[in-house]
Amino acid sequence: MTDRIASIEAVQQMLAAQDYVCGRPLGTVVFLALTLGRPLFLEGEAGTGKTEIAKAIAAGLGRRLIRLQCYEGLDAASAVYEWNFPEQMIAIRTAEAAGGADRDALKSELFTEEYLIERPLLQAMRPQPGGPPVLLIDEIDRTDEPFEAFLLEALSDFQVTIPELGTIRAPEPPIVILTSNRTREVHDALKRRCLYHWVDYPGFEREIEILHARAPEAAETLSKEIVAFVQRLRTEDLFKKPGVAETIDWAKCLLALDVIALSPEVIADTIGAILKYQDDIARLQGSEAKRLLDEVRADLSVA
Repeated sequence: MTDRIASIEAVQQMLAAQDYVCGRPLGTVVFLALTLGRPLFLEGEAGTGKTEIAKAIAAGLGRRLIRLQCYEGLDAASAVYEWNFPEQMIAIRTAEAAGGADRDALKSELFTEEYLIERPLLQAMRPQPGGPPVLLIDEIDRTDEPFEAFLLEALSDFQVTIPELGTIRAPEPPIVILTSNRTREVHDALKRRCLYHWVDYPGFEREIEILHARAPEAAETLSKEIVAFVQRLRTEDLFKKPGVAETIDWAKCLLALDVIALSPEVIADTIGAILKYQDDIARLQGSEAKRLLDEVRADLSVA
């Protein structure tokens, strides 16, 4: 990189300018990834802000963000490139209509970059205005082992191979960030090529900071009740615990309803902002929401 960030504190300030509240451990691993040019592997529960880190880094550095959203069955063709078959067919028919088409010449013309559709990995290998892009490989745990093995070449040498065109190497390595919700273990060979950080749920004070950054209109009292209630929910036996993203969403819902304080009725009306499974929602029916809210207020009064 030509514009290296000078310190861990500078990383934290850069992310804070993008409304991303970053503790020193995370700031350190981001600083090292940027300084050493190493891919960064972020693992943690869904909704803890892993994807947002990549967005904040791209915005803070003024780089293009290229996102590869992973899914089951993702293969190299979908991640790197595809040939534009409709345009190739038009070119073939045009040549045939003109008559006397040279098959070898036509074949060489069809498999050129003019007919190449670039997917995220290939795009990340290309020079970009402002410097190397941020390549976000999101939810790598959703793919399978063959795709992980394919990524080893791309992340080791920052190059991809297209049989018809040859090997394309990045003139400058992209900033690579991989995320995983740990639905399965990612192979050690891939992890070894990366710096690793577990993105955990934030503590109370840090989550308050995050809420202030993302929903600054929320009053201090309401913000504390929201964060304390969500953190109490995370201690319950839920199928899917609410993440920081749900905390922010809930606060924005409550602001849209002009809520100034939590109540069992308000919680029941807006519970779909923080819990996404009916079994979890059913646990908070009746007096359960009131019990949790009373405990939250008792804790806040002591604090």
